[in-house]
Amino acid sequence: MVENSGSSGSIDALLQEERTFPPSPNFAKQANVSDPAIYETAAKDPEAFWAKFAEELDWFKKWDTVLEGDPPHAKWFIGGKLNVSYNCLDRHLTTSRRNKAAIVWEGEPGDRRVYTYWDLYREVCQFANGLKSLGVEKGDRVTIYLPMVPELPIAMLACARIGAAHSVVFGGFSAESLRDRLNDSESKIMITADGGYRRGGIVPLKQNADDSLDLEGGAPTVEKVVVVRRTETADDKMVDGRDIWWHDLMEGQPLTCEPEQMDSEDMLYLLYTSGTTGKPKGIVHTTAGYLLGTYATFKWIFDIKENDTYWCTADIGWVTGHSYIVYGPLANGATSVMYEGSPDYPDRDRFWAVVAKYGVTILYTAPTAIRTFMRWGESYPQRHDMSSLRLLGSVGEPINPEAWIWYHKNIGGGRCPVVDTWWQTETGSILIAPLPGITTLKPGSATKAFPGIEAEILDEQGNPVGPGGGGYLTIKKPWPSMLRTIYGDHDRYIEQYWSRYPDIYFTADGAKLDEDGDFWLLGRVDDVINVSGHRIGTMEVESALVDNPKVAEAACIGKAHEIKGQAVVAFVTLKDTVAMSDDVIVELKAHVAGKIGAMARPDDIIFAAELPKTRSGKIMRRLLRDVAEGRALGDTTTLADPAVVDSLKEQYGDEE
Repeated sequence: MVENSGSSGSIDALLQEERTFPPSPNFAKQANVSDPAIYETAAKDPEAFWAKFAEELDWFKKWDTVLEGDPPHAKWFIGGKLNVSYNCLDRHLTTSRRNKAAIVWEGEPGDRRVYTYWDLYREVCQFANGLKSLGVEKGDRVTIYLPMVPELPIAMLACARIGAAHSVVFGGFSAESLRDRLNDSESKIMITADGGYRRGGIVPLKQNADDSLDLEGGAPTVEKVVVVRRTETADDKMVDGRDIWWHDLMEGQPLTCEPEQMDSEDMLYLLYTSGTTGKPKGIVHTTAGYLLGTYATFKWIFDIKENDTYWCTADIGWVTGHSYIVYGPLANGATSVMYEGSPDYPDRDRFWAVVAKYGVTILYTAPTAIRTFMRWGESYPQRHDMSSLRLLGSVGEPINPEAWIWYHKNIGGGRCPVVDTWWQTETGSILIAPLPGITTLKPGSATKAFPGIEAEILDEQGNPVGPGGGGYLTIKKPWPSMLRTIYGDHDRYIEQYWSRYPDIYFTADGAKLDEDGDFWLLGRVDDVINVSGHRIGTMEVESALVDNPKVAEAACIGKAHEIKGQAVVAFVTLKDTVAMSDDVIVELKAHVAGKIGAMARPDDIIFAAELPKTRSGKIMRRLLRDVAEGRALGDTTTLADPAVVDSLKEQYGDEE
């Protein structure tokens, strides 16, 4: 155990994980990256490293300067002209990829569509022409509010083709949240669907879209609403003069559309991310740097091969879907599976049925999902032959070591490397992750910064925290896919990301560095608990709890304590086969103390049938703190099920 002084502003690194998994000789032999010297090469001259990767993209005009300016105002590939849609589609049409599957889509009811690169190109061109016919021009904003159907990536690529910035809003957001994003982005067009399928029911997207325009203030910049017919539930809800069916707009449109020549720094898209306070932030990503970041990381981290079938289970409404369902895979000419519905419909083996049906070789999913699968038990994956899998990925939050081991054993059959990836909406692409052909994996560690990325852990005063210590994760030098601003609020951009340590990107995540120089993410800085001078990352206590075989999921928060300053409170979801009891509480408290030390022993453990999560699946610890402290809950618009929070609050009150 490493003791760090709480007064130095560092975070105690308590949990020790000794298991290691070096690459197998067979995997290493075929890996896209097989020389560890790449890290040193990239560190010596990051600009040359990124420029070499940029040569693999197609440019209408090559750049004059790789990098100009310093953070927070760095710009990449100055003077270059290119088009993202062209790089994802057109350039593959002169190769054997022309008739290769680009997207293999399955709807929740079981309907299927396959789009080759040639199919996708023509659909994108048609829809791009359709947008032009509605008056959409370069620089306009288009909001996309769709379920996980192929029209979603088609719409994004069509926007990119004509130089309009898209703003994708996750289909689970409310009418009010949608209205706020329409207004902040000043969108000209909204694209939606009559509905989407989820757990056998229909999500009423058209109704929500209509409501967003009818709410107080509405969205006065929206001129037209394009509607995809998916569930046939809105034929009587079309508004004359405003609404137009997707298929009607597509009819008669030319099958070719000249791609707009975009400047490297032109805006590609806006994506809103909720802050813990204040209104959602419209994160701005630009054309060349973003595309390069997603292209390079996808190629190397996922070790993509021409015959792979890749599946990222995220929703395209989140940045993971933008970067690793749409832009990264398509720029690499990969085949991607896309699935509309939930993992438990019609049964809890739906994901594994999809893997088996399409021969998925690479699977990228979230720790939240993995812990849910753990709770359901091993019998569901055992129903299916998943021997096609050769690589697993994890995204969204730090993965607990026991969840990593379960994933590796029960999904990967003990043969697949697990690449644990750290990045953010703001970073655009993965910044910390293993390169699976050369990295020794450690359950719970994202291991190394990607070549060309300079990550460092600092204490409160801005001093580097050496091996064994914990502190604040920062990125010290600019990277191509970094956000450029917050739309319409550049001052907030500076204040939020660049003010804590001047000209250094502050991630707001805690992390520790082990003796090998590998990174371990400890969760959001806001989630650090100060117990009697020990600054403990919630991730470490949660991992200790999940390490117990009775626990499926845990979330920890700090509650005010008159003696210790803060006490650890744990919300715990047990596996389906385990009954809640006082004995289990005693056992779990002792387990944490034994695993990482008495100072981390939870004062309270509250059982929960499920934990309150955002619509992207992240545990909302802010709300748990409010529950524990008895405060008002505030805005719950991003909760998947606000009733969960109420039940937790009642349970906590009963404990008092």
